[in-house]
Amino acid sequence: MATPPVPSHMVELPSWLLSQSALHAHRLVSEGLGEIGARTYHYRLLAALAEEGPASQNTLGRRCGIHASDLVATINELAEDGYVRRDPDPTDRRRNVVTLTAEGRRRLRRLDATVRRIQDRVLAPLSAEERSLLSRLLRVLIDHHGNRPGSTRE
Repeated sequence: MATPPVPSHMVELPSWLLSQSALHAHRLVSEGLGEIGARTYHYRLLAALAEEGPASQNTLGRRCGIHASDLVATINELAEDGYVRRDPDPTDRRRNVVTLTAEGRRRLRRLDATVRRIQDRVLAPLSAEERSLLSRLLRVLIDHHGNRPGSTRE
């Protein structure tokens, strides 16, 4: 299917370019992870547990920027496959603590490799220096607007 024409005054707008690039990148990542039976939420949650250790479901939701209803479903899926373990919090039995399992670490390594390959596809026309510059500039924008998960900026 052909892409509909875009008004010429839009094609140089950085906001439009960012949104179009983000849509394409998100689609490629979702499709690539889907090919190995994963979703982006799986990757996000496993990475957060690997980086910051066991956490309550509420803490994980804040760390990952995943809504509570989606978080529960994601944890359920990962627990069913043995990638995470959910245990009662010893300090508050009403809460659960989610922990990454050894199988979850192996799964995360596979997801990392898949995502790296997808990044290479998304950024194929850019040199290593251009990729680095693009990442730095995007981090500046994200930090300025405070829209990283867990950000305290309002």
